[in-house]
Amino acid sequence: MFENLADIHEKLSALERQMSDPELVNNQKKYQEVVRDHFRVSKLSELYNEYTKVGQDLADNREMIRDENEDPEMVELAKDELGELTEQEQKLEQQIRLMLLPADPNDEKNIFLEIRAGTGGDEAALFVSDLFRMYSRYAEMRNWKVEIMSSSPIGIGGFKELIALISGDKVYSRLKFEAGVHRVQRVPETETQGRIHTSAVTVAVIPEVEEVDLQIAANELKFDVFRSSGPGGQSVNTTDSAVRITHLPTGLVVTCQDEKSQHKNKAKAMQVMRARLLDKMEQERHDKISEDRKNQVGSGDRSERIRTYNFPQGRVTDHRINLTVYKLDQILSGSLDEVILPLITHFQTEALKELH
Repeated sequence: MFENLADIHEKLSALERQMSDPELVNNQKKYQEVVRDHFRVSKLSELYNEYTKVGQDLADNREMIRDENEDPEMVELAKDELGELTEQEQKLEQQIRLMLLPADPNDEKNIFLEIRAGTGGDEAALFVSDLFRMYSRYAEMRNWKVEIMSSSPIGIGGFKELIALISGDKVYSRLKFEAGVHRVQRVPETETQGRIHTSAVTVAVIPEVEEVDLQIAANELKFDVFRSSGPGGQSVNTTDSAVRITHLPTGLVVTCQDEKSQHKNKAKAMQVMRARLLDKMEQERHDKISEDRKNQVGSGDRSERIRTYNFPQGRVTDHRINLTVYKLDQILSGSLDEVILPLITHFQTEALKELH
């Protein structure tokens, strides 16, 4: 098994030679890619060395057990070690398989987190605020940076829509499974009868795109400027600083009015537009490939309900993996790994099945 790893040491040496190349150091983007490859191959090399050694120890022990001239005490010792060595070999095999899974090219990227109120009116808009707070606290725990790109507040502490850029180490790899419909069940503060209401909020997770990733022709874009307005139609400022960008071929529209400067709003709106366009292209390509193939855990469609937050029971349920945890307060305070880590494990396991 893993015969293709026999030349792993040569790959490692080649990457080390690349890293010491002065020309590569001048190209920071390429250099970072090589550094990441080196880290991965180095870890793989360590695991493979350990796996080979354990395999050899197993073979030696089995040979010892078969040898009739061997000291009986040594044979018993070898038998005792078999179970432990077999377990160790299986564990290492699983770790190597996970590392050999094709990497998601977006895993290293920053993301645009888009949270929108769905069914449920004001209650849904308030939950947009709750979810944004949850993701912000999780980001803080991981030393990520959160920047609001665009928001539509409703005046009672909620938002119709909120778009934020989250930057840091492997943001997409952690938050990519958050996309979908998040359902909340709770008694609204305005409810006098104490009845539980069900509302829904949609979350989209879009990888940030660099300008080099996607070029947009100037004649494909229409720019509009207007005055920013806050809750209740109050004027936020008296200049035409808000920007609306329409991508004419697709009809995609991005509006940004959070900054006082028209230039800053335009730059932010273009960042979001570029990411949305590339995401749309990727989604269309993905849909084409998997048109007739449904994943065992669902279609992966963004309209699918993925999670329910039930306040009366203090319960969070992720419907994709039938996971229920009674830690609603901790999760909404940012302890998202309670849900994220089981999701990562599940989807890795599913991907491993497909390799067989």
